Amino acid sequence: MLYKYLDYHPQLKNFLKRTKNYKEDVPLKKRIAYMVDVCFSVYPYAKLLALLSATIFLIGFGGLALFAVSDSSFAEALWLSWTFVADSGNHADRVGIGPRIVSVSISSGGMLIFAMMLGLVSDAISEKVDSLRKGKSEVIEKNHILILGWSNKLGSLLKQLAIANKSIGGGVVVVLAERDKEEMEMDITKLEFDFMGTSVICRSGSPLILADLKKVSVSKARAIIVLASDENADQSDARALRVVLSLTGVKEDLRGHVVVEISDLDNEPLVKLVGGELIETVVAHDVIGRLMIQCALQPGLAQIWEDILGFENAEFYIKRWPQLDGLRFEDVLVSFCDAIPCGIKVAADGGKIILNPNDNYVLKEGDEVLVIAEDDDTYAPGPLPEVYRGLVPKIADPPKYPEKILFCGWRRDIDDMIVVLEAFLAQGSELWMFNEVPEKERERKLTDGGLDIPGLVNIKLVHRVGNAVIRRHLESLPLETFDSILILADESLEDSIVHSDSRSLATLLLIRDIQSKRLPYKDTTSASLRLSGFSHSSWIREMQQASDKSIIISEILDSRTRNLVSVSRISDYVLSNELVSMALAMVAEDKQINRVLEELFAEEGNEMWTKPAEFYLFDQEELCFYDIMIRGRQRQEIVIGYRLADMERAIINPSHKSELRKWSLDDVFVVISSDQ
Repeated sequence: MLYKYLDYHPQLKNFLKRTKNYKEDVPLKKRIAYMVDVCFSVYPYAKLLALLSATIFLIGFGGLALFAVSDSSFAEALWLSWTFVADSGNHADRVGIGPRIVSVSISSGGMLIFAMMLGLVSDAISEKVDSLRKGKSEVIEKNHILILGWSNKLGSLLKQLAIANKSIGGGVVVVLAERDKEEMEMDITKLEFDFMGTSVICRSGSPLILADLKKVSVSKARAIIVLASDENADQSDARALRVVLSLTGVKEDLRGHVVVEISDLDNEPLVKLVGGELIETVVAHDVIGRLMIQCALQPGLAQIWEDILGFENAEFYIKRWPQLDGLRFEDVLVSFCDAIPCGIKVAADGGKIILNPNDNYVLKEGDEVLVIAEDDDTYAPGPLPEVYRGLVPKIADPPKYPEKILFCGWRRDIDDMIVVLEAFLAQGSELWMFNEVPEKERERKLTDGGLDIPGLVNIKLVHRVGNAVIRRHLESLPLETFDSILILADESLEDSIVHSDSRSLATLLLIRDIQSKRLPYKDTTSASLRLSGFSHSSWIREMQQASDKSIIISEILDSRTRNLVSVSRISDYVLSNELVSMALAMVAEDKQINRVLEELFAEEGNEMWTKPAEFYLFDQEELCFYDIMIRGRQRQEIVIGYRLADMERAIINPSHKSELRKWSLDDVFVVISSDQ
């Protein structure tokens, strides 16, 4: 305590010097009160020192008084004074008026001092407990995953991380956010899933403050995830940039990589410039926009992406297998019975990942294999199976035909979506844009976003102004003529998940109802099995008939809205927040996977496709899945799964790949291909 006092002594001396200058202007009583107030507020041990000084003064003054009124020596008087302070009952055996008055006074002072001491101890304990309750204590962990920030994606992100850590018996996830610790823990408790051994530790603090980052052992984390805030895109990205700057200011080298969720693609280069190789970015809005377009052009792709991005089914893994060195990729492709190789990480090319490599590529020392598997410990290479190549149907990919697509709503990155559509669609296609933004303002926003409107070759923009939740406005559109309709989470409502999803759901139901009224009556006997569960509801039946004519993709922000959209199969849907959370979790577990996702999401390079069975086999031909994988290589494709004609969902990385079965031409295969 004395050392602490010596530390604060120069500050106290400066303070006394400052107060000396106001001696003539301020009364002594006010100066003393001010000095005491400042000392107690600024210096943490001032109260304890004051109590210690009062105790010493009471013992000394009491000893002098006892020495004066009794025959005891001064040393004995000091000892008696201490006993009276420490135990108020010791004065009962005093004899004489003088000693009794003095001993009672000392005992009274002692009771007061001990009452004050109990108050200080109680306050100290309360402050410590309050500090623990508010999440201000230090986290003593290593190899944990650190999440900085709080958003509506946190629940699904924690779920994916818990599933990923299930194979190792659970892990530790630390959340640092500017919220009360008890509120965070209460919200996490409300999540309706099992963490499967993973512990979630919450701490209250700011990711922008270096002391708060050290409090959560930031330098020992194996991965750091920076969540986008609920502000608008520019404010959210500006905050993410400041967090990255704070992380680069950590003196101890960070052990893990940093995954940053970016809201606007235009802000990504700046974040990467600041963070360097340490940073992996996931541009949430851009990823969802590209996925919506891919899913609109290929029905059922949304479910396939959910299976691959989530840790519940099959996902991407990269691992080195020395026993495969010297093998051609065509042989590597069928070397795993519980995984499907999709690419190679080339050691000689700086670790570059090549998706869908050439069959003649020979694995060299240091090369790693990219696969789709259930978990990182569930697959290993085995002996090469016998494969029947047979005759492959000579069917070329059908030519692209012009399409007619409708965008309902306005996204801030709608210019990027138009660029993707321009790459995918055939010449003569039309993109109708229906929203409340005036036409001149649309053109200005698109131009400011970098879109060259006169340079569009394949698509023609058609503008319509209206409100997507007003039936009268929607009826002015030729809804029955569109091949695909994308209902976008409007920019004006993206900060309010409930309102945005309510608007999307209302627009979906209105469009389907209008379509069902305009479409000619169809014979539903072929779909009697699928519709039997809904025979009691004619409007669901009508909207299902309409769904067979066109594809509707609804951008859904809240996973709870999923059941409402999927109740009757009237829309193929995209869960924005859940898909982004899956991508963040996957990149957090292995940052190399980000290169794979970036290529699959882009309009150039390899992408995910669904192809008809007639490209690979004849009707009722009996083949195993290995046979189909080898036949797919003749088309420079990697077959990763299939969906049978009577199945609702596709199966990715099927088991029993060597098992023979009869295939129908109505079956569909899921492939990774560089071109449709």
